[in-house]
Amino acid sequence: MPRRIDAIDMSILRELQSDGRITNVELSQRVGISAPPCLRRVRTLEEEGIIKGYRALLDEKQLGFELMAFAMVHLVSQAETDLNAFAEQVERWPLVRDCWMLSGETDFILLCVAPDLRSFQNFVHELTGAPNVRNVKTALSLKQTKDAPVVPMEGSAP
Repeated sequence: MPRRIDAIDMSILRELQSDGRITNVELSQRVGISAPPCLRRVRTLEEEGIIKGYRALLDEKQLGFELMAFAMVHLVSQAETDLNAFAEQVERWPLVRDCWMLSGETDFILLCVAPDLRSFQNFVHELTGAPNVRNVKTALSLKQTKDAPVVPMEGSAP
């Protein structure tokens, strides 16, 4: 059972989600504790896996990835070994940005980025030919209306 996260830890998490490059001194001032215990708390949150890591958020369009699309994948078999094999294959496709295994009619949904439609079509051709893939439905993104790569902290579980 995960440990209970107190109000100070929640404040630390909220601040780090907002600014992962904040210094420990600034973080400690914002959450109202001195720097050494703040650093200990951050390290504990990291060691426990609550903080999974730090990264820069890149603008895919400015890097030449103009197309964003979803691919809904239905497999022939949903045996555990087949699901795992497909998930491992997804790790080798660089155009797949995110992947979720789903319940229901669709087994996996992939969020893909590509420089252009031709590149995405080539990927879909490869995807549909992958072992155990029954069919693939795709949807091109017209516009992203929300981009919130954070865990909601307001009103979240204590």
